Amino acid sequence: MFIKNKKAKSHIMTLTRYLLIYCLAASTPSLSAEVIHQEPSLYHTILVEDENDIRCIKFNVKAININQSCMFKDQPNKFVFNYTKLLFSALLLNDQPKDILIIGLGGGSLSNALHQLLPETNITNIEIDPAMIKVARDHFNLVENEKVKTISQDGRLFIKRARLKNQYFDWIILDAFNGEYIPEHLLTKEFLSEAKDILKPNGLLSSNTFIGSQLFLHESATYHSVFGDFFSIKNDLKQNRVILAGKEPLTKLNVSEQRINQLIKALSPFGIDVSDLVKAMELATLNSHWPADTRILTDQYSPANLLLK
Repeated sequence: MFIKNKKAKSHIMTLTRYLLIYCLAASTPSLSAEVIHQEPSLYHTILVEDENDIRCIKFNVKAININQSCMFKDQPNKFVFNYTKLLFSALLLNDQPKDILIIGLGGGSLSNALHQLLPETNITNIEIDPAMIKVARDHFNLVENEKVKTISQDGRLFIKRARLKNQYFDWIILDAFNGEYIPEHLLTKEFLSEAKDILKPNGLLSSNTFIGSQLFLHESATYHSVFGDFFSIKNDLKQNRVILAGKEPLTKLNVSEQRINQLIKALSPFGIDVSDLVKAMELATLNSHWPADTRILTDQYSPANLLLK
């Protein structure tokens, strides 16, 4: 539904934005929270905070402490954030990826879970901030071994170099967050084309995005311009949206009962309900989720700071 009244639309977008911030951030730590680590990095101040059984990394951005990554201390395998669970929808299409690339480390919970689930899979974590890597190692039990490696580098630079080295991946996960949103240079048609180039045949790309801003439409149009039809995956909380795109345009979900049963058993230790994943997957086709004249994000036009308002 498109709202023609600009004032009403502005109020709705503002309300949505505040709801998003309320869900993802707190202006001050709660009275029961304990800051166990704090350090400035090149990009923001990083806080590690314990509150009851939950430990979180927070970025201090414009006096707002924004949750970046959280874990249950007594059940570190289970995911705190629903969007992380939605990312596992890719396993409905490929349950045995051999090479996974994760852009944006956070506390490393996603990497740890994938390594536990797929111990023979090569996982490469790319994180621009060396301080974040240290925090993940020291406070979130980041697993690193011959199968799991972590590199401090800008995600787009890594992908450019991977193209030159003919390095390819079955699954690319985009989960970079700069404290306000996805970095602008990781939103554009040019970047997504570079990422697509290093996908193996039948490879998949998952991206964690938000819903409550004008960027929703522009991201949809941009991803479709590169990948064709993709799955738009949302849960009932309607805060985050995971985009699942493929080297080839994706079609109607057709998963065997055997694969679903296998995934139910494999993913239940992480608190992931496979039936919820299946229900949340909606095919996004041209003009189905965005107006035909929606402008595509490019390296010359990617005003995320304006479109988030």
